Amino acid sequence: MPQPAEAEGVPAELVGPLERGLSVLRAIASGPDVRHRPGDLARTTGLARSTVDRVATTLVRLGVLRAEGRDLLLAPRAAELGNAYLASCGLPGLLGPHAAALADALDESVSLAVPDRDGVRFLTQSTRHRAMAISFRPGGLLPAERCAPGALFAAHWDAGDHERWRARRAEDPLDTAFPSVPPRPTAPPDEVEAEFLDRVRRARESGFAVDDQLIEPGLVSVALPVRAPDGSVVCAVSVVSHTSRHTAGSLTERALPPLRSAVAAMESALSARGAAPGAAAGATPGTSPGEAPGAMPPAAGTSPGVAPAAMPPAAPGASAGPGPAPEITPAPAGAGLKEELGSGFLQSLARGLDVLRAFGGVRGPVRLSELARLTGLPRATARRSLITLRHLGYVREEPGGFVVLPRVLELGYARLSGLSLPEIATPHLVALVLRVHESASVAVLDGDDIRYVARVAGTRIMHIDITVGTRLPAYATSMGRVLLGDLAEADRAERLGRITPEALTPHTVTTHQGLDEVVAATAARGYGWVEQELEEGLRSLAVAVTDGSGRAVAAVNVALHAGRATPEESLAALLPPLRETAGLISSDLAAVARFSRVATG
Repeated sequence: MPQPAEAEGVPAELVGPLERGLSVLRAIASGPDVRHRPGDLARTTGLARSTVDRVATTLVRLGVLRAEGRDLLLAPRAAELGNAYLASCGLPGLLGPHAAALADALDESVSLAVPDRDGVRFLTQSTRHRAMAISFRPGGLLPAERCAPGALFAAHWDAGDHERWRARRAEDPLDTAFPSVPPRPTAPPDEVEAEFLDRVRRARESGFAVDDQLIEPGLVSVALPVRAPDGSVVCAVSVVSHTSRHTAGSLTERALPPLRSAVAAMESALSARGAAPGAAAGATPGTSPGEAPGAMPPAAGTSPGVAPAAMPPAAPGASAGPGPAPEITPAPAGAGLKEELGSGFLQSLARGLDVLRAFGGVRGPVRLSELARLTGLPRATARRSLITLRHLGYVREEPGGFVVLPRVLELGYARLSGLSLPEIATPHLVALVLRVHESASVAVLDGDDIRYVARVAGTRIMHIDITVGTRLPAYATSMGRVLLGDLAEADRAERLGRITPEALTPHTVTTHQGLDEVVAATAARGYGWVEQELEEGLRSLAVAVTDGSGRAVAAVNVALHAGRATPEESLAALLPPLRETAGLISSDLAAVARFSRVATG
């Protein structure tokens, strides 16, 4: 895999645990394998097995990794590291809407990419929904010589950049370290270099670059640079198509005029923002980072449901639901975990990750004093972390302060940005079922129904038997009432007005007034409760799963036989762990969806 940049020599103040922790995280994030054993990581990184174990323990407790048996996997909260760069540079929020508009106008995929030393790192993509899909995951890295933006960026390389590129090519001539592209067919190095330098020359002369099936057969693209007010290249915008629709020439002819207009609009936006030099990292110091919230298909519902004929018992404690997912901001690694785990917890690794995440709280260059304030760390501690991150190529020091670099996206962002809601939710459902021994599910609103997107069956002999993909009427389910209750008042009235409730059991609420009342009560109470309204003997309790803005995008429930316990006993036993699970899913979803679209599955 591409190695991080290193300054000459090792800084005397290098934070060893932070360096080793990021080495393990890179090893887990790279390559095709999702699951990793500590022993394999020790061999890959060259670290002692005991060191890997301590790093893994720390990263699991911080929520960056999760453990399944002896396997280690990336956890969704690792996306917060990449989010720090995306928020700091501000490009997805500022330029993403222009890219989306261009994609709509051309009916082709459009992507934004930034230079990452001798590679090209993708930030966002507006895709088209076709059988022949073209999609680069945000955070994915491509070799500069195998994509159109690479020729644009290489036009500004210096001698050192060219030497690094040649060294990487010599070490990995087949591009096996780039999982986003198929291995390169064997070709003489001189031929590859000559062809690339010729494309760089043409890009410099014409101002645009073309990819004629360089990434893989059938894929063509044309790209233009986007410049900051000072003339430096901030990023490149590409229009991507397939040879079944265009040749490289016809795509260039068709796309170049609207592409130029889109780039002009992007550069106007950068000028209006006052973008400073700093290319991919750049932005104005001191402003709060704009962001493009991860889009989820419109679904709603935040609280659970109730029927007058079967009002649930009062919940112990607060009556609110899980509420908005917590803001993704750095939380200083306190002494609690260190006291609990002792030498098994690497506090300096935790503090270093705090510093990295803190860049997401301020746009552009950040001074040491501001990072220390954001993290709650002493200046000296924050400074040592910055020295280490600079040595590893994740931050750069500029006259105005430190800037986080796109290389941070290699720490798992590409893999995590492709997670779906079921993939995010399922590990938490498994933990919930093991805790309460009842079936648990996640569903989204789909028309007037709910649609199950994730489910884990209970461990009892008699359990609720529903499969993923099942649709049920929203009005008679706890998750449906949660989602209906989260709709805006006008939307809720319109939705409920067109539903004709049917008596599925003698307990089902069947009048419009009754349905209005139970959905309103659900929204006010903060959890949903349905007692034998969908099916005789079936009891269900649900709460909302929210995105980063607090909007309910799904609901999670526990379903059980009504004869197993009294309503009071069920509520007391199930509501706290259910709320905790909803909060964990919501936090993970907010981390992944902050700059990426999350599919509901």
